[in-house]
Amino acid sequence: MSEHREFEQVTAKAHANIALIKYWGKRDEQLFLPMNSSLSITLDKFYTETSVHFCEDLKADVFIFNKCIANVAETNKVSRYLDHIRKMAGVERYAMVQSINYVPTAAGFASSASGYAALSSAAARAIGLDVDEKKLSQLARIGSGSASRSIFGGFVEWTKGNLDDGSDCYARQIEEESYWDLCILAIQLSDKKKSISSRAGMKHTVETSPFYNIWVKEAEKDLGLLKDALQQKDFERFGHVTESNALKMHATTLGANPPYWYWEAGTISVMNQVRQLRDSGVLAFFTMDAGPNVFVICQQKDKEVVENTLLTLDEIEQIYVCQPGPGVTYLSK
Repeated sequence: MSEHREFEQVTAKAHANIALIKYWGKRDEQLFLPMNSSLSITLDKFYTETSVHFCEDLKADVFIFNKCIANVAETNKVSRYLDHIRKMAGVERYAMVQSINYVPTAAGFASSASGYAALSSAAARAIGLDVDEKKLSQLARIGSGSASRSIFGGFVEWTKGNLDDGSDCYARQIEEESYWDLCILAIQLSDKKKSISSRAGMKHTVETSPFYNIWVKEAEKDLGLLKDALQQKDFERFGHVTESNALKMHATTLGANPPYWYWEAGTISVMNQVRQLRDSGVLAFFTMDAGPNVFVICQQKDKEVVENTLLTLDEIEQIYVCQPGPGVTYLSK
């Protein structure tokens, strides 16, 4: 009976996030269950808008990305993801998916997080699923692990859980975006597609890096330290834990066999410049996801001096000045 009812088009907007305590490695590849819990800030400047319409006359899913028909591989990836949603809803109808990404794609700015958070939110509502935010974060997780965090705004913790079915693995907001007026400078050094994807990189690291088991223990320890610093609004401690956790994650890639890294010369230049800023008394801290680009976190009062100092580096292509951003919203037609 559900196949004969009308399905409305739904458009959702979801923002990217930057992990302060990194998600790196899965204990289940199919369900995207992480080896360690993580914590992130949702970013106001980077987002994806996705429209989904389940249509009666379609013979296959259609995926339009940035106003162009997506290639077969990307379309198949979206179709496999939509199969989960169709199965949950008991509906077999194909969908028209139109997505516009306002994030530099595949360069370490977490475009998959906003992409799958927007897709899961729009598709679930378009097909008539009644899911709460917890369930929605679990649904987004199956598309991209970090997407589970992009369902929410502000400061978000993704709990790894222990159950094999993933029912205790989900994200939740621990502080809203207005809680702490921090500045996050997203520094673009390169918009080239990275040589090894996050998904492939973390799998290779889990399987081959002798540092990996130490990383998991350290990440859980760092999470407790960061949550305490967040509660106390102790920015210096908050920044040191964030920076240290990022370096530990990237150390696992150097220990992989064969080793690999996401950094470029400009990545090192930014890290050195941030440390020089600290030596001069300006509190700024860096973090990087799986890509060459760097995020620098500072307090609002230091935003201009940090940005102007970093702009003196030749390797920097662009700086996006971000603040903690909102969770998923739905847009009217």
